[in-house]
Amino acid sequence: MVFRKLPGVSASGMGLRLSQKFVFLLFLSGLVTLCFGALFFLPDSVRLKRIFLSKTESQPVTVGSENDVREHLKKGAKDPEHLRGITSAKGETSTKLKALSRKPSVINEAKTDKKNAGGETLEEVMPSRSKTESASKDEKVTSSSNQGANTDTSFDYNKFKKCLLKPPLGIEHGKPSDPQTLQRREKVKEMMKFAWDNYKSFAWGKNELRPLTRNGHIGNMFGGLRGASIVDSLDTLYIMGLMDEYNDAKEWVETSLDLNSNGEASLFEVNIRYVGGLLSAYYLTGDEVRFINVYYTPPFRNNIGTSWSWGWASAGSSILAEFGTLHLEFVHLSELSNNGIYTEKVMNIRKLLNKIEKPHGLYPNFLSPVSGNWVQHHVSIGGLGDSFYEYLIKSYLMSDKTDEEAKKMYYSALEAIEANLVQKSPGGLTYMAEWRGGILDHKMGHLACFSGGMVVIGADDGAPEKRQHYLDLAAEITHTCHESYSRSATKLGPEAFRFDGGAEATATRLSDRYYILRPEVIESYMYMWRLTHDPKYREWGWEAVEALEQHCRVEAGFSGIRDVYAQTVSHDNMQQSFFLSETLKYLYLLFSDDDLLPLEDWVFNTEAHPLPVVRKKREKTTELFL
Repeated sequence: MVFRKLPGVSASGMGLRLSQKFVFLLFLSGLVTLCFGALFFLPDSVRLKRIFLSKTESQPVTVGSENDVREHLKKGAKDPEHLRGITSAKGETSTKLKALSRKPSVINEAKTDKKNAGGETLEEVMPSRSKTESASKDEKVTSSSNQGANTDTSFDYNKFKKCLLKPPLGIEHGKPSDPQTLQRREKVKEMMKFAWDNYKSFAWGKNELRPLTRNGHIGNMFGGLRGASIVDSLDTLYIMGLMDEYNDAKEWVETSLDLNSNGEASLFEVNIRYVGGLLSAYYLTGDEVRFINVYYTPPFRNNIGTSWSWGWASAGSSILAEFGTLHLEFVHLSELSNNGIYTEKVMNIRKLLNKIEKPHGLYPNFLSPVSGNWVQHHVSIGGLGDSFYEYLIKSYLMSDKTDEEAKKMYYSALEAIEANLVQKSPGGLTYMAEWRGGILDHKMGHLACFSGGMVVIGADDGAPEKRQHYLDLAAEITHTCHESYSRSATKLGPEAFRFDGGAEATATRLSDRYYILRPEVIESYMYMWRLTHDPKYREWGWEAVEALEQHCRVEAGFSGIRDVYAQTVSHDNMQQSFFLSETLKYLYLLFSDDDLLPLEDWVFNTEAHPLPVVRKKREKTTELFL
């Protein structure tokens, strides 16, 4: 039957001429190379094994090229614009996480004359396959021959600590002097312990807890990895001083985190949750727990070329918030491994994005992996686009404000967003609409509510004359998102809210009325508090705590709800891992002093895992915490 699909071959499949046999063999060899080529050019870093794998394990980890949607990708909803799922299945101790694609890698086969809009071929952006393969083989030989001679290049944790300007946990773990604020912080800590204890009792080792049925949930995005709630919670437990719980989580990572899998996986989710969570835990504690040694082929060859084939993504497109949300973690992988290949890969993504023409300065959500051009002119600061913009300003801040390219890209994008997307409702609410080929859709998603925090953390580094403008814009956006909470019966915000047809900051569709324990609004409260100290943000955070306690707390954990406007709530039976990683962490920081994870030293990834600022100059700092 295969022969019938080959041009020039008889239906019987017999009597092939020599030239036909050659064509068939060439096709077959190309297919085999495509399927298994990653095995030949995956890098081999002895340094990263030594630093992060346990002493009894030395097998490498391989994360393949698969992306997920932070549409986002934040978090497990039914609508493609609110999609984020997780998965896990069992594996073995050596990490081999293969993300198997549902469609062929087209980037590998892009011809040299296939130019993108910037006039640069994809092969010019990414090294050719033969060069990559050759370089990888050379690297393996070098690494193998120098296995015993690399101790001088290992990461120096003590040297890293000397580059911090302040103690990570503050002088007294960020303990507020105000009794009411302290009481509120203790309440958040109790919520975390309650959520954790129930996860441990009913879903230990699974990805998430189903609190109504008191069992675990695995999902379908991690291709074999389990324990997402454990890895996501490591830094939260440590920051809150829940040391017994932290040690239980650490022990599970060391003994039970099973990294060998042949299932399909989302690079995005593995990156922000597992890599981000383990990086953060290491930087905060210095514990060399068993780490995910992430190797994967170049993002625009495999990661974009073989992203999941979402049926609703136009023409099998890759998604901006997927391939644009790797930079923070991969820079730190290079720092810890002393291997620049990780930074090189994410810089290749940025290089291509800089070359592509952007409509009105905007970055559309969908990119063709074939041509390297935008597929649709749909722009959103919420799902599908959100964390791409977040990682631009955070890349600049994490670089100790030396990454001028990221700075330029961020402020240029923000200018375009203000010119095209920022709107004012008849009632005076500022919101970020979506843009569809020049037509505005007056909808703002819960996911877009992170943007208040994003704008405020970048207020000081734009044009000096715009500083107050950015502070005002951040405050207005955060106020609008608070209104989406205060206008519901439960005082929790819907998945998306609209500003048309007489509606303002309310959901008009039944499919948008749910709340799945999302953190974005509280995230903006935390940043606004840190940078303005306006007490209303703490009050708004406490309103959220009371609403979570009243409507989302059940006997065995916390659950999302299906309709924020209903007087009697219906629970969705899911305690999301990001509730532990983000929502409760941001609330705890909101009620803590600013010296707990000071923003001068730490940048949070899009899963709220704190990563340190990379300082190339060794500054003289306090010795209080060394």
